[in-house]
Amino acid sequence: MIDVAAKPVTDRRARATALVRCRIETIRRIRGGTLDKGDALAVARLAGVMAAKRTADIVPLCHPLPLDGVEVTIALPDDDPQVDPTGTSLVSIEAVVRATARTGVEMEALVAASAAALAIYDLCKSTDRGMAIERVRLEEKCGGHQLRPGGDRRRLKAAGRRAVTRSQVPPPTTPAVSHPVGVGWLPPRQPARDWPRRGSAPILRRNRARP
Repeated sequence: MIDVAAKPVTDRRARATALVRCRIETIRRIRGGTLDKGDALAVARLAGVMAAKRTADIVPLCHPLPLDGVEVTIALPDDDPQVDPTGTSLVSIEAVVRATARTGVEMEALVAASAAALAIYDLCKSTDRGMAIERVRLEEKCGGHQLRPGGDRRRLKAAGRRAVTRSQVPPPTTPAVSHPVGVGWLPPRQPARDWPRRGSAPILRRNRARP
């Protein structure tokens, strides 16, 4: 595996999508939950979440990461979708994965979208033998080297780091001048008449007695 110890710990996010082409009647059965194997939408979401957490066991040389969140969304076309000449339509799957780590989570997002698509295929294959998983791709990735120019200070601050530009550095201040305490010394901006009279004379006598 690639050594990522030198990379900063930042907020990582990735979004991947997948498309499943199936017949209109199959989509209606998915929406109504009348498939023989049960609720395809719930099973597909659960499959995507579980697969994202086990990505390192599926993809060789992939770093195991502690995930902060996994969201799998499945969108079905309308009741009267725009069908192509084959009489089919598309089921859209979107997986969003977030983590605070030293490397990206794009593989986790791709695995989650793929597993959700495979789950839908498995639940509907007895009904629709012409189903096809047409596309699985990464749509968005952010974090790490994908930060905006100048650095994403909100993400760096959340990760325990601080980015300070030259314009944010405060100007140097003039050090305060210190005076030895002795005869004739007064605090700055304080007139002599404000000094308490009690105890002042013995202090002055002791200061005069010093060599």
